[in-house]
Amino acid sequence: MALVVSSATPLLVLDDQLTVQAASGSFCSAFALRSDQVVGKPFLSLGGGEWNSPQLRLLLEATVSGKADIEAYEYMLLRAGQADRVLIMHAHILDHAAADPLQLVLAVSDVTDFREAQASLRVAARTNEALVEEKHVLLQELNHRVANSLQIIASILMQRVRNVQSEETREHLRDAHHRVMSVATMQRLLAATATTKVALRLYLTDLCESIAASMIADPARLQLNVIVDDTIMDPDQSVSLGLIVTELAINALKHAFPDQNKVGQIDIGFASSGTGWALTVADNGVGLPANHADKKPGLGTGIVKALAGQLSATVAVTAANPGTCVTVSRSNDTPAKAPAGAV
Repeated sequence: MALVVSSATPLLVLDDQLTVQAASGSFCSAFALRSDQVVGKPFLSLGGGEWNSPQLRLLLEATVSGKADIEAYEYMLLRAGQADRVLIMHAHILDHAAADPLQLVLAVSDVTDFREAQASLRVAARTNEALVEEKHVLLQELNHRVANSLQIIASILMQRVRNVQSEETREHLRDAHHRVMSVATMQRLLAATATTKVALRLYLTDLCESIAASMIADPARLQLNVIVDDTIMDPDQSVSLGLIVTELAINALKHAFPDQNKVGQIDIGFASSGTGWALTVADNGVGLPANHADKKPGLGTGIVKALAGQLSATVAVTAANPGTCVTVSRSNDTPAKAPAGAV
């Protein structure tokens, strides 16, 4: 608590009812509040109620439930008689023992002046370079809005999971949640390189860390490993590869290890050469079922095949003994697929 109170970054510690347990002096100073007006008060009632947003409440409740973290959520703080402020919020549950009460740390950064400075730069110079910079800033703002929307959608899905009675429906909602969170992760990772090439090793490593954090309860029992070379790809190709990895990793995590006591691993590999490239997702789980060839392909299989088609790649599923290996590969001799709508 002493570290929180003295933090130069505006910080709050909330309990599971979203009541403020501790506040940094920087938070009180930044938002013109006394400590006694903050500590012990419901967070959403601070000040004149300017923090009481339905979307922010939903995200905080989802974070308290342990189903999601708040990553770079953009919030417009509106206060009567004062200039509007643009805030970036991060929130996550602090590590704690099972018997200890849950605590949520919320960090708030005011980026209003930075945004205004960017706007001033756009007005000051309308050269070609300034116009390019303006488009880049607008793209960043769009990315923030997309990220906000994806976090809200994911939170709503997890709220629905707790309310429905059907286990089958809950499973479908969980699958949808994992897919939305993976897309949100990809959007966040690619936002900084939206107009440049993407380094696949860092991109796929961060993506798999996000998947593992949301789906692997015991990292000591089950590991997600990434072995990727130094390949650089266009953003649109990287998105397709990321979605393929997401689908195959989720499928392996759900089906390859029905024995909760078995130690296992899933290896994500990518390598390219002068002749082409290959992406592999291999596990050491139970392997393919005996009736695999006769089973109707599921949604995930359809998504992987469609994405591979966009990359002019082929998909092969083989037994790994133990486990299963899925290979998505493309030869440089294969003609590139024309973009949608091309003639």
